[in-house]
Amino acid sequence: MNNSPVDDMFGGFHDAKDRHKFLSAEITKHDHAYYNDDAPLVDDAAYDALRAELLALEKDYPELADKNSPTQKVGAAPKSGFQKVKHNVPMLSLGNAFSEDDVSEFIKRIQRFLNLGEGDKIDIVAEPKIDGLSCALRYESGKLVQAATRGDGEIGEDITANVRSIIDVPETLPAPCPDVLEVRGEIYIRKDDFAALNKAQEEKGQKIFANPRNAAAGSVRQLDPTISAARPLRFYAYALGETSAPLSDTQDGIRRALKDKGFSLPKPYGVFDNSKAIMAHYDAVSTGRAQMDYDIDGIVYKVNRLDLQERLGFVARAPRWAIAHKFPAEQAITTIESIDIQVGRTGSLTPVARLTPITVGGVVVSNATLHNEDEIKRKDIRVGDHVVVQRAGDVIPQIVKSFPDKRDDDSAEYSFPTTCPVCGAHAVREEGEAARRCTGGLTCKAQVIERLKHFVSKNAYDIDGLGEKIVLQFFEDGLIKDPADIFTLEEQDKGSLTPLRNREGWGSTSANKLFDAIRSKTSIELPRFIYALGIRQVGQATAKMLAANYGSYSAWRSAMLAAADIESDAYQELINIDGIGALMTQDLIEFFKESHNLTFLDKLTQYVTPQDYAAPQSQDSPVSGKVVVFTGTLEKFSRSEAKAKAESLGAKVTGSVSKKTDYLVAGADAGSKLKKAQEAGVKVLSEDEWLALIK
Repeated sequence: MNNSPVDDMFGGFHDAKDRHKFLSAEITKHDHAYYNDDAPLVDDAAYDALRAELLALEKDYPELADKNSPTQKVGAAPKSGFQKVKHNVPMLSLGNAFSEDDVSEFIKRIQRFLNLGEGDKIDIVAEPKIDGLSCALRYESGKLVQAATRGDGEIGEDITANVRSIIDVPETLPAPCPDVLEVRGEIYIRKDDFAALNKAQEEKGQKIFANPRNAAAGSVRQLDPTISAARPLRFYAYALGETSAPLSDTQDGIRRALKDKGFSLPKPYGVFDNSKAIMAHYDAVSTGRAQMDYDIDGIVYKVNRLDLQERLGFVARAPRWAIAHKFPAEQAITTIESIDIQVGRTGSLTPVARLTPITVGGVVVSNATLHNEDEIKRKDIRVGDHVVVQRAGDVIPQIVKSFPDKRDDDSAEYSFPTTCPVCGAHAVREEGEAARRCTGGLTCKAQVIERLKHFVSKNAYDIDGLGEKIVLQFFEDGLIKDPADIFTLEEQDKGSLTPLRNREGWGSTSANKLFDAIRSKTSIELPRFIYALGIRQVGQATAKMLAANYGSYSAWRSAMLAAADIESDAYQELINIDGIGALMTQDLIEFFKESHNLTFLDKLTQYVTPQDYAAPQSQDSPVSGKVVVFTGTLEKFSRSEAKAKAESLGAKVTGSVSKKTDYLVAGADAGSKLKKAQEAGVKVLSEDEWLALIK
């Protein structure tokens, strides 16, 4: 995979794949602090910048945007102490826009997906993005029966007892009301109530909250509901989840229906059909938000028509039909004291600027990513420079520009190292890549540690109690040298002269809890298993594609070994998987060519069992499990919509015809794929025949 400047945006990371892993870990850490501890480590701008950087990376390398990517995940795992609640309709997050161009592109993407022309107008609802805690209220026969946090989007926390005391949450809804109605919205605290709350906290000598969002989240997630009842919590409704009957056929209609049923709704609000009008609304709200009663951090845009929302569907963590337009990032000027090089899991060397600490938007910043050596040259960044630092979504902020006119006379250009700063091995930069890579492999301590961190990350094995710090501790103590050693910890501990329960910070309870958590992961979903291996360029989406295509670990492993022969059917099958190109195919083959990787896999599978992949089955779908290829110019839907619909019905969409292809859907001007399908006896369908088949 070729790396672009975006590849190393994740300070301290490597190539696109490695930096993707780093960003995943950073976002997971911040998600946990934000959603579970109600104590964010960075402000929204910094967090959004991190996601923006990751999204930019995944835009260049779509294969990284797998199911387990932080961009495909929502929130964090539920906090212990609350009952878990499964959302029948996932509570997804939103993609971000930061500029007028982003908003314009959002509308164009919708038009392209729906195969509309630029002149075809689409009504867009715009409403404030409340800075609070997302909550789903479930009503059955008009009565409130459950309230849940978003959690990780799939599983949340039951906070029903805490929510019943919120003034804006009706206990019963007026008739007529669907048998099941899930109302989604945001729990928040108004600015004036927040000031009064903090004053009361200070007088009592208790915790002072950093901002209204933290106060709201901390208040509603109290195990003692009387504490929640004493806090000035409020609720704004903005959407629906599971419903047994529709309330309207538009987003605007849903708002009106929710208002009629007694819910408060966020304002200001409007419906617009062009980006110019949307931006005028955005500018007006941005200018006046300081005078609003509550904190907002942007504007949410949603396609108004629900039938179009259904057609547009979702991409992993976010709907295609909605986006959050965030308010501008904040900047500050400081000095670069030094430039350090961090080494990632696959050996990528990433430069990080160490800054004279400066406060940007209320957060002290001392580090900033420099991306890669090309970016340093392009921006002419040097040690000692005065620089503009921006936090627009990155956990590690970015350097916007330097001021050459303020340099000392002895200022020198930065010389990027050609050896690894950790192990001393030669660092090479392959043709076409932006990243320079340590050649030390698993003899490089930095790469081994990063590999371990990746293995236990949230989207991989996600072992409770075994985070990055503990992994590093165990590595330094010689308890684990590779990920497979994690599953030998309990046995090692039994014969140890210094068992875990006798170590500082550990006891019998915590040690046993860790061992139980490790045992619980001896059986793992195949996509997570593949992702956890840390193969270059294989992110969550790619891991899922591989699992779906091969079905089992043994079949996948055998196929990867066979694919080393580029003339083989195995190679053709691998490269024909939609979304897996030649570069990724090569990285997969190279991983399985390395004897130490095969030895590691043999060792790991002595302790863990990858589960066979169970493809989601769409009820009554005639194409579930079928292999489908689209070719030619499609007129009734875009290629993206056709693919998304087929996959939602359980089909596998590939990029080329093979003996495994079940259907070729041929649009106008179909070429070689149509000829190959006819020669191979593959069933060929027109667009109308395809639509009739999938009903």
